[in-house]
Amino acid sequence: MPEQIRVRDSFSVPESELAWRFSRASGPGGQHVNTSATAVELSFDVAGSPSIPEALRRRALERLAGRLVRGVLTIRAEEHRSQKRNREAAKARLAALLAEATAPPPKKRIPRKIPRALNERRLQDKRRRSEIKRQRAARWY
Repeated sequence: MPEQIRVRDSFSVPESELAWRFSRASGPGGQHVNTSATAVELSFDVAGSPSIPEALRRRALERLAGRLVRGVLTIRAEEHRSQKRNREAAKARLAALLAEATAPPPKKRIPRKIPRALNERRLQDKRRRSEIKRQRAARWY
């Protein structure tokens, strides 16, 4: 059975839907960096994936619109010196991005009325400060 990347309880992405590209990473590493392709580029077709339910796909396409190129999400990972760890990092980032993009919208905030006692206390404090400043100003004239 192919390995699955768990995104939410409602769906997961099979690894067969992922496209990988490898290249040389930049940064420190000496001669090792010049000879090994450790940087990972993971591409996932959000728009054409059969594993994402339709309602969640629409939500993901809307929220990830700035990151998608023709419906494909691309993640680049090159922070580790081994290709395996960069692959794991890219998969984790993909799962986190898709989980955030397919999350249900937050509940609408219901504004509550300010309690009368709290408002009265605030106004009383304002009057007190005003009186203090008025007395302070009266001394200088």
